[in-house]
Amino acid sequence: MNKTITLFNHTFKNPIIPASGCFGFGYEFSDLYDLNILGSIALKGTTKDARYGNPLPRIAECPGGLINAIGLQNPGVEKVISEELPKLRTVYSDKVIANVGGHSKEEYMAVVQAFCQVDDVVAIELNISCPNVKGGGMAFGQDPQIAYDLIKAIRPICTKPLIVKLSPNVTDIVAMAKACEAAGCDGFSLINTLVGMRIDIKRRRPIISVTSGGYSGPGVFPIALKMVYQVYENTKLPIIGIGGISSANDVIEMMMAGASLVEVGAANLVDPYACPKIIADLEHKMQELKITNLTDIIGIAHCK
Repeated sequence: MNKTITLFNHTFKNPIIPASGCFGFGYEFSDLYDLNILGSIALKGTTKDARYGNPLPRIAECPGGLINAIGLQNPGVEKVISEELPKLRTVYSDKVIANVGGHSKEEYMAVVQAFCQVDDVVAIELNISCPNVKGGGMAFGQDPQIAYDLIKAIRPICTKPLIVKLSPNVTDIVAMAKACEAAGCDGFSLINTLVGMRIDIKRRRPIISVTSGGYSGPGVFPIALKMVYQVYENTKLPIIGIGGISSANDVIEMMMAGASLVEVGAANLVDPYACPKIIADLEHKMQELKITNLTDIIGIAHCK
């Protein structure tokens, strides 16, 4: 059974990647299992300067998932490169995906340029879809022209494959994808979280300190699957599928919809062994479904 996927001039040993924001910088999980079984790791979202994130409380449980409003807490790109990545290198030998956030075009460009100097980074995941920060973030991912202008500015200075992380909180995700493709990106990851909220009925106030946040978990899987299917039908670029993936069945569904790789997010917060369990079960599912090579099923649900 061949689980390898070759994409962005790199061979991933399998399609399973812990999603940005749900796996720290990776080394935090190294006491639990050998990280080298993973296809790659999407690093915690990184900005130019250190961010504390939003005030507490910033997590709320929901049926079928959770809402988070962490707010891109991170130590800033210089420390990520000088401190966090060296820690990860001691326990993980493969290349990683750098997730880049920002409040302005100039901030995005600075972080992209910094990560492009790092050999261990296989691709840049440009997060224009985070609903948990004021200014920047999702503001870039809701207007096709604004997204186009941002990517057009970044493309000449980005020497790595440029993946754009798309938001589901738009009227037309295909229009967003086409604008990004026209601007010169190399692929997409989708979806980011849906905007949601919870209310504490005893306090009679929103649970999240900033009122709302990003809803993720199994409840968003059908939405993510449909959007991956739509973008695959209407663009020519590879897709990393994200959103509620928690089993090998979900992985296969997402790949049949058009994803070449997948990112596993909230499942890691429920079960820190989620990724190794999915990787182990994936081979059994391939045998059960008579799938010899995973590449054979990418987009197969579109065949008429």
